[in-house]
Amino acid sequence: MINIALDAMGGDFAPSEIVKGGIMGGRDTGVHLLFVGQSALLREKLAQHDLAGLDYEIVDAPEVIGISESPAQAVHRKRNASIVVAAQLVKDGIADAVVTMGHSGAALVAGRWILGMLPGMDRPALPAPYLGIQPDVTLIDVGGNTDVRPHHLLQFALMGAAYAEAVVGIAYPRVGLLSNGSEPGKGSLLLKEAFPLLADSPLNFIGNIEGNDIPAGKVDVVVHDGLLGNVVLKLTEGIVEALLATTVHRLQERLPTETNAIQATVADVLAANHYSRYGAMPLLGLNGLLLIGHGKSKAPAVAAGLKMAQKAVAGGILPRLRGAWQRVQNSIS
Repeated sequence: MINIALDAMGGDFAPSEIVKGGIMGGRDTGVHLLFVGQSALLREKLAQHDLAGLDYEIVDAPEVIGISESPAQAVHRKRNASIVVAAQLVKDGIADAVVTMGHSGAALVAGRWILGMLPGMDRPALPAPYLGIQPDVTLIDVGGNTDVRPHHLLQFALMGAAYAEAVVGIAYPRVGLLSNGSEPGKGSLLLKEAFPLLADSPLNFIGNIEGNDIPAGKVDVVVHDGLLGNVVLKLTEGIVEALLATTVHRLQERLPTETNAIQATVADVLAANHYSRYGAMPLLGLNGLLLIGHGKSKAPAVAAGLKMAQKAVAGGILPRLRGAWQRVQNSIS
């Protein structure tokens, strides 16, 4: 039995949409779900739904961390906040993973403080699929590591490869370093110094790749700092939406009788490129599984986040990452 702790108080639409999504995801995955939050309120929300077939319990966490609060101060001051209690459940072995749609900064602080880092890992990194364009391609980091050193990129590459193996299901994934040219000497000083580290690792490193190689699916894992990764992901989202809007307008002008079909097709494409498709992603590098979703998530995204957590646990992402790091250490010694 896989046990997933759900931060029921985290997110713009908590707890109503979190509870609703938890019920949907709990039934779909068959996991044992721990709703973490203000118990009286959660009982009230759960009573509004048919709970037949749902394996769950409520874990009381009377405090809530608001989006405007300082993450570090709030986590250390509010020891009974839902994200803190949920992370402690993982630390204590009661839950296999925690899923939150709440304050991402608080989740990061709680993860580092309570779960700690995997031995040898310096910073956690957040992966993300390349939307619906190449859903099996993983970008890492798309989180908060804007200033990194070469060995951090090596660690991100190991994390991304472990994720691709455990969750996406790709054996020996191809890893590329995002640069402004495919030649080994291209890129910033950071990339030039990171290149040999990845080349000498046990990873299936194919070298530098360029931006247009990502939608072409040239590699399975794209490695970069969090600033570049965030720009790539959001720029792609914006381009997809802008191009689709232009395409719809022109098609409706030329094919006015096909408006409904055009709109339905575009809606399908937009849905395939929406964050709710994967719901939440694991913050890799922590010594425990903590998945972070979008603050605006509604029930379908929460359900998808639980499914992602189930896949990460079942795929053994943490043992894979520990093993990958050990192989790197062995290759150095």
